[in-house]
Amino acid sequence: MLVDLLYFSWVRETIGTGSETLDLPDGLARVSDLIDWLALRSDGHARAFADRTRLRAAVDQVFVPLDAPLGCPREVAIFPPVTGG
Repeated sequence: MLVDLLYFSWVRETIGTGSETLDLPDGLARVSDLIDWLALRSDGHARAFADRTRLRAAVDQVFVPLDAPLGCPREVAIFPPVTGG
């Protein structure tokens, strides 16, 4: 399943790219499973995803907790917490 992954702020800077389109393996049931898998891709990914308390996610542009079911998304965004103003 091809999925567009979007990274923002320091997550983007740490990984070294703002987006990737990847063919996800079977068996990723939750957003947290995706993050675990992504953390294995490079040292930058591992550093960016090391502290899950500093991450938020959106699946197909809907904010979700990291333990949310992944389903069959077209897009997953991973970013630090944001504040309004």
